[in-house]
This record gives sequence, structure tokens and C-alpha cells, in this order.
Amino acid sequence: MDHSTYFTKTFLPDVVNLDDTRLNLLDTRSTAAYNALKADGTIGEYITGMSRQGSWAHQMIIKPRVNADFLLHFKVVPGWEPKDYPNAVYNALHNHATYSKQTHGRKCRCVFLEYASSNEVGCHLDIVPFITLTDGRQVIVNRDTNTWEPAYGSTNPEAFTQWIKRKDELAGKQFRRVIRLVKYIRDFRGSFNGVKSVILTTLIGDLITENSARQPDRYKDVSTSLVNLIEDLDSWLQARQTRPQPLYNPNGDGTTFDHRWTDETYTNFRDRIHSIAAEIRTAYDEPDAEKSRKAWQKVFGDKFNPTIPASGSASASPYRAPAAALTSSTSSRSGRSG
Repeated sequence: MDHSTYFTKTFLPDVVNLDDTRLNLLDTRSTAAYNALKADGTIGEYITGMSRQGSWAHQMIIKPRVNADFLLHFKVVPGWEPKDYPNAVYNALHNHATYSKQTHGRKCRCVFLEYASSNEVGCHLDIVPFITLTDGRQVIVNRDTNTWEPAYGSTNPEAFTQWIKRKDELAGKQFRRVIRLVKYIRDFRGSFNGVKSVILTTLIGDLITENSARQPDRYKDVSTSLVNLIEDLDSWLQARQTRPQPLYNPNGDGTTFDHRWTDETYTNFRDRIHSIAAEIRTAYDEPDAEKSRKAWQKVFGDKFNPTIPASGSASASPYRAPAAALTSSTSSRSGRSG
């Protein structure tokens, strides 16, 4: 059975989607971090705004832990090399009265802030320097190599966001829902944790085409879309015994996501999706309600329980309008694969 009404009315809003409590917490904490950086005596005058990126911008964050990225927009600081931007962001946090007491650090392309869990709600922020160069190019930083990315041309965060919107339209507004469910399967089962959200989004999104959208009822509801897309993904992976390279960023800037996974990660992912695709098909095709429930629970765990009436909860707001502070930027671009 497809249990499509249960997926849409109960399981997604009550179990999977990020709720208002966590969204409000994310808005508050990211805005506070931005304001602290904007007030910093070294970098504040060069910061021009902020914007959401990754799963936050694409409305694909799921419970329970809040992991989000935002772009910190910079104009050029005279005399600085690429690596100076993330280093300066790190130093501003490290010397701040509040953030110096929190776990913080540097990664290749961002600076992170870790918040202690409060009422079982933790939070991890990745702050990505996003620089508009004097020639108008817009780039991020690879701190490990001290270079701009991309090496030529501009990164185009808005193009990735528009690509996701188009895929969602083609799939009858089921694409984002399917991605959240696949991320939930990943996190619940822990079976392909090395596969980043941007990889899942890109691989599954590439399977949604103009031709597939014309197939009757292929994306008629979320469970039908899930079974079809996971089987399509399984077929694609089984046809490729080794990790496909390059895996291009759909924004068209020429960058790839090859650094986001390894050969070992790919092999495990291919094998796990093969098993999960069979489990989902069994659950979907099972005509007996109780047997189907148990089969779906093998995929999603005990929280998937269509025998429990819908709570009528309005707590989940995956399409909530952005907070004003997150649109305060001289650039109109928002979001980037995360």
C-alpha cells in the first residue's frame, strides 16, 4: 500500500520535516552570528550581507538536529589572499565574548559553530565566505589550496536553487519530499552516512526529466514518487560499478562534487540503495494494510505508523518565508549546494 495520505499529512510534518521551533532557533542563531561578524572591527566593514545555502535554502533540512549553512557576503579586502577570509571569520568568532566559549573551527570551505543541545535541539552552523571580486566574479574559498572556487567564472548559487525548483515542478512537487525521506532513511538507518545531502539531491534530481514527467502517474504522490525514484537510482548505480567522475554541480559553474565522497562511500551507497529499493517496492506493493505497515517500518522504523490518527500538527514549515535578516545582501543570489 502506498499510504500516501499518511506520508503527506502525518509522517512528513510530524516526524521528518523541520518544525517551527527549530526553524526559529536557526533564524535566531544565524542572525546573531551574522550581527557579531558584521560588528567585528576587522571584517565588519567588508561584509555586505548573508544568504541561506544548501539544504536550508532548498527547504530540505530534516529533524532532529539543525545543520545549516549560510553565505557570508564579502567585498574584496585589499591585499588579502583567499585563505585570509575564512581565517578572519574564525578569528572574529574566536575573539568574541560569546562565540569563543562555543565549539568552533575551520574546514576547507567554511567556518563552523557548534551549539550545545537545548531541549534535545542541537545546532551546527557552517559559515561560508562568499566574495565578489573586483572584476565582478563571485567565488568561495578553498582554504586548503588557498584558491578561489571556481577557478574561472562565477559560482551561481541561484542556478542550483532554480534547478531544484524546476525538478520539483516536473515531479509534481514531490522532489523535495522525496529528498527529505531519503535523508531520513540515511540518518535513521545510518547505512550510507558518507553520502552528503548535495550528492543525494543531485543524483536523484538528475533522474527527473521532461520525459519521465510525461509518464502517467509516475509522480502522482509522494510514496509513488519515492518508489519510482529509488528504483531509478538503483538502476543508475548498478550500471556503474565505480564512482562516477566527474559529478558536476547542476548550477553550471563547472565545479564538481567529486571531493564530497570516496570510492568506498560510493560502493557502500550502491549496495545499500539496492537493498532499500527492494524493501520499498515490497512495502508499496503489499495489499494487506498491516503487512504493508510492517514493511514500511522496515524502511523507516517504528515512527512510521499509519494506524495512529493524524495529529493535525501545523508545526512543520518547510516552505516558510525567509527571515528578513537572511535576505539582507547586496547580492540577490541565495543558496548553494551544501
